Amino acid sequence: MDKKKVMVAIDESECRHYALQWALENLGDAISKSDLIIFTARPTEFIYVQASMFGAAPPDLLMSIQENQKKAALALLGRAKEICAKHGVVAETMTEMGDPKNVICEAAEKHKIQLLIVGSHSRGPIQRAFLGSVSNYCVHNAKCPVLVVRKPVE
Repeated sequence: MDKKKVMVAIDESECRHYALQWALENLGDAISKSDLIIFTARPTEFIYVQASMFGAAPPDLLMSIQENQKKAALALLGRAKEICAKHGVVAETMTEMGDPKNVICEAAEKHKIQLLIVGSHSRGPIQRAFLGSVSNYCVHNAKCPVLVVRKPVE
């Protein structure tokens, strides 16, 4: 029998790290007996905002920003892998460049994920309207079940 595939999408926010921690502590065998993929997106708009501070962005500046963004993503995934190891879980890591909402759903479909776990920022309705909600988008567009983990307010 094939192992189930679970993907946890993370970013630098505390909420997204909480989703990974929560999954490891509360889903037990569903995580430890599955192929676990930890995924992070590298938003492209961030590159162009940074580059626009310098006017017309030369290609090597864009490449440098992309490279730094990739290093940061790999460091984030490395920390997530360490968290998994402390729970006795081996995880695969992945990163893709693009709009987080889209690349998370695309990766889940491409890798035949059976459960997608995402964290939720506790944004109000006005912030969600302007900034969008990755977790809401995933709930409505992913081709697999989506578990949204919200960090309790302290």
